[in-house]
Amino acid sequence: MHLSQDQVINLLRSCGAFLEGHFLLSSGRHSHIYVEKFRLLEHPDLTSKIARGIAEHFSSANPDLIVGPLTGGVLVAHEVAKVLAKPIAFPERIEDVMQWRRGFEIKKGMRVLVCEDVITTGKSAGEVVEAVEREGGIVCGIGCLIQRGRTDLKPAPFAVVKLDLESFLPIDCPLCRQEIPLTKRGSRV
Repeated sequence: MHLSQDQVINLLRSCGAFLEGHFLLSSGRHSHIYVEKFRLLEHPDLTSKIARGIAEHFSSANPDLIVGPLTGGVLVAHEVAKVLAKPIAFPERIEDVMQWRRGFEIKKGMRVLVCEDVITTGKSAGEVVEAVEREGGIVCGIGCLIQRGRTDLKPAPFAVVKLDLESFLPIDCPLCRQEIPLTKRGSRV
């Protein structure tokens, strides 16, 4: 069952994942909307419903392996892998470089689907793509639950929900000029 974008946004609101205010994103930019992905990811049933859209989109890509960055991306990768009946792996950031550990390996020519929870700038997904390609793997797609901005990722990501939300450099932020208190969330803040 494919969910519409409106249905997914309503699910995000219902579990407290869609927030409005003044937020510092992990990219360092500011926004009036924040998707608190862990309010969604703490509900495996909802995560599974939304992640199914990624699996359906990439089923014909025939990936050998599903990967995602820790922590949210690997949870999405797991849900997608369940639907596609494929194994998962995840790289870990060591000294600012994504590396394969814990016995995970990417073999030359392996078709790999990269999964992510939320893509804003594409930094984490891009680092995973680099880690796959460095080992000779072929990225057959990038899928995410939510894309909240434009990226130059190659291949272009597929998002179950695309939110064309403005984000601002701190110096240009109208919310800062209005002196609305800034809320810091995310893993890199």
